[in-house]
Amino acid sequence: MGAQWKAKGKELAANAKGKLFGRLAKDIMIAARSGADPASNSRLRLVVEQARKVSMPKETLDRAIKKGAGLTGEAVHFEHVIYEGFSPHQVAVMVECLTDNVNRTAPEMRVLFRKGQLGTSGSVSWDFDHVGMIEAEPTAAGSDPEVAAIEAGAQDFEPGEEEGNTMFLTDASDLDLVSRALPAHGFSVLSAKLGYKAKNPVDPANLSPEHLEEVEAFLAAIDGNDDVQNVYVGLAG
Repeated sequence: MGAQWKAKGKELAANAKGKLFGRLAKDIMIAARSGADPASNSRLRLVVEQARKVSMPKETLDRAIKKGAGLTGEAVHFEHVIYEGFSPHQVAVMVECLTDNVNRTAPEMRVLFRKGQLGTSGSVSWDFDHVGMIEAEPTAAGSDPEVAAIEAGAQDFEPGEEEGNTMFLTDASDLDLVSRALPAHGFSVLSAKLGYKAKNPVDPANLSPEHLEEVEAFLAAIDGNDDVQNVYVGLAG
């Protein structure tokens, strides 16, 4: 959770499939502004690979590329906005949004943060590192994430979102380079993107079960907003 918060539970995961496709479609459209060919657009290539890994329908993927590249005649206007603040019990939160209407998103964020505290720009981002995050799975038994991290040029690694996977952390500028290098060192890349990692995450063990439940409910409500792309939380584990 110190890297990125994810809703838990099979039912939540199933319900989130459509939301995941919607978020990936936005990422694809933004990336495709720099060109519709993934071979010459590394940012687009990474998000297209991620979309294919989660079985996004080809028609949906192709439409998002064409729309983002301006090949359909439709205008795409998404603004990247980050909201910072605290959940209940003072856990730092960064909320990354892609919105076509900031005048809609801003008041919605103010409402969602009422149970916590919405801060100003920079109020918590100083306590996060902007890094590349690469979720990868081993391609063979015995693949060593430490050796792979060193050889591929990652700065660090930690357990991934799914059991058995590894999250490789890179300098923001090295995301594509490390993503390309990992397969040669025994790891298949599942997703690769820039994000925020807390420098001093709160240990969940220091929160009571009731307080932790309140934090989770707060995060779930924010994650449910249609304009929210990612939620980064200063909570370890």
